[in-house]
Amino acid sequence: MINVEPCRKDIKVVDATLRDGGIVNNFYFPQGFAAALYAANVQAGVDIMEFGYKVSKKLFDVTKFGEWKFCQEGSIRAVVGENKTDMKIAVMSDVGRVDLKTEVLPKDRSVIDMYRIATYVRQTDEAVQMIGYCHDMGYLTSCNIMAVSHEDIADVKASVQKIAQSPVDIIYIVDSFGSLYPADMSRLCDMYGEIAYKYGKQLGVHAHNNQQLAFANTITAIDRGVNYLDATVSGMGRGAGNCFSEALIGYLRSPRYNINPILRFVREHMLPLKRSGVVWGYDTPYLLTGLNDVHPYAAIDFEKAGREDYENFLTEITNK
Repeated sequence: MINVEPCRKDIKVVDATLRDGGIVNNFYFPQGFAAALYAANVQAGVDIMEFGYKVSKKLFDVTKFGEWKFCQEGSIRAVVGENKTDMKIAVMSDVGRVDLKTEVLPKDRSVIDMYRIATYVRQTDEAVQMIGYCHDMGYLTSCNIMAVSHEDIADVKASVQKIAQSPVDIIYIVDSFGSLYPADMSRLCDMYGEIAYKYGKQLGVHAHNNQQLAFANTITAIDRGVNYLDATVSGMGRGAGNCFSEALIGYLRSPRYNINPILRFVREHMLPLKRSGVVWGYDTPYLLTGLNDVHPYAAIDFEKAGREDYENFLTEITNK
């Protein structure tokens, strides 16, 4: 029998399938998909379900995206009602892409429990303002600092320091390009933690699978004390995707979590989704972008063009 330490009581599994997965298909999921995923997550013991993005319809053409790009209150309530479960409901908002005063309701008027603020280092001050606003409206908040592998470490530290001094509840370590290795993840966890824990903040991890390391990096984060763990069913997410929910729940081996509802959802919904032509997951172009710390959109464009000239692609992305 494999010897695995008991799952810490502070561990939280966060399902990001509708949000990160929605990037793959412009948030056009089959009828009933979100409701079935919600039910599966509740039965599986998932702690938080992220329904998608909360962005302004003033900024995006609503005819080109499904409903989970916008996460209107009515859309979420149509799935969860009053959400009389232990699972919390989250949405993500990028800095500058939501009208806080008109599109973020007071918590007592919303079924949403948490706002996840996504920011780049250069937007830290704006992120702090968004965190403060959502906190004052009654929500739990987290902050995902994106693309840190492209930033000077001193700038990342300064960003974490500012965010840690805000009312934020969780600060996320994000491997935006799937370029980090477990040793990198370990160092970042320690660096974030040295700052965040002084202010009573929790840490989270959001890993991408360009080098097939999303699961390994998530395990590394767990070992370094990170408690909020993002995952998606079948790893569905932009490009190479994310840490697999079924792998993470299986690894945790906790009576709090039940893998069977997720496996059933894979069979009943994810396999048909893939058969319908929706594409995501590890492939050679994503490996090459991950190895070279390049945004995976380059690989996405490569695959859309039907190209297979990997050597030329490698030259293109390394000569920029």
